[in-house]
Amino acid sequence: MHNTPIESTKVSFRPRVKLVPGDLSEEARQAVALARRALLTEERSLTSSELRALVELGVEATSVLTELAHDVRLRYAGATVEIEGIVSAKTGGCPEDCHFCSQSSQFPTDVKATPFLDYETLLRAAEETKATGASEFCIVLAVRGPDQRTMDRLTDLVPKLAAATGLQIAVSAGILTPEQAAALAAVGVHRYNHNLETARSYFPSVVTTHTYDERLATCRLVQENNMELCCGVLLGMGESDEQRFELLETLRELQPSEVPMNFLNPRPGTPFADLPFVEPLEALRWIALFRIGLPSVILRYAGGREVTLRDLQDIGMTAGINALIVGNYLTTLGRTPDEDLAMLESLEMPIGSLSSVL
Repeated sequence: MHNTPIESTKVSFRPRVKLVPGDLSEEARQAVALARRALLTEERSLTSSELRALVELGVEATSVLTELAHDVRLRYAGATVEIEGIVSAKTGGCPEDCHFCSQSSQFPTDVKATPFLDYETLLRAAEETKATGASEFCIVLAVRGPDQRTMDRLTDLVPKLAAATGLQIAVSAGILTPEQAAALAAVGVHRYNHNLETARSYFPSVVTTHTYDERLATCRLVQENNMELCCGVLLGMGESDEQRFELLETLRELQPSEVPMNFLNPRPGTPFADLPFVEPLEALRWIALFRIGLPSVILRYAGGREVTLRDLQDIGMTAGINALIVGNYLTTLGRTPDEDLAMLESLEMPIGSLSSVL
């Protein structure tokens, strides 16, 4: 990821629904003005202290932060929106205890383990994805990491699907060894998804069966093997603003190509089943902060946006988001692709691939 402005900055989308600005102190206005000057005039990333000052403004600053984030998105990442479809190629039965996930075998959920999908089923899913205008198709597996049989399947399937559809193929298959990362890169995996989810300091409250360092090691293996790193976050698991800032700082150091923004959709049977949804303005505020902190990243709408933002999803598209997962998620239903495509059409946002931007 390179925080370099791009030439095309003339397009200016605005949401159909305007947020009402809160009352800001003079100190808060100065913090936003400093960030605007740094990013858009001086064309540099914010320092940690400058970014922290924006985090500390609170939800009353959501309107001014989303406006700044939108301008930063256009300057650094352009007007194009990238569409991706995902398929759960192996669902359920995962031995890990990620407390948000209904695919864990450790929790009494309704999600049952299923075998790896066959090629014909995956091809149909990829073709349906391509019909939406998508450029990316991600194969997701509920595993700690791939065993040899899984690796054999992936190294066979990835080039076949890419050749048959012309789509860029991504994979999400958990923790990798150096040899596995090299093998996936060799068969043309375009992006590898491995989410950090939360801050290091909060991670033990979310997962106990593997470590934060194991996740970071896989992220670095992906980059070392010249695959694009897709490294997402999941907000709303009980973490504090300080821990969200900590996570953002980790991502600024890691520099992934893509950051999916997930919001917790509590799943029955999991330890986080009774947690509340993130409030809509809080979600928009953090979308904006992630864009401001990661100016040129592909910032993708992912799981939970429907239940968190509901009718405000178009505002998220003008608060820093520049990519979408369309259709259904791994174990929850999303909006229909037609609804998302209609939203993009109403906002006059062009669809395309964003890899060339990075």
